[in-house]
Amino acid sequence: MNITKNIGMLLLAIYLILVGLSGAFGFNLGQLSIAVPILALAAGVLILIGK
Repeated sequence: MNITKNIGMLLLAIYLILVGLSGAFGFNLGQLSIAVPILALAAGVLILIGK
């Protein structure tokens, strides 16, 4: 398995896993629910600037 060196894509993958778990299984993030939109913003910005 090859993990990407692009940090934006890595953050996007983590974001998609969290959203998928919360949607499919009703996984409640509790206090971490504020982290999901921040993670999405960080991933989007890093992908746009090419990091």
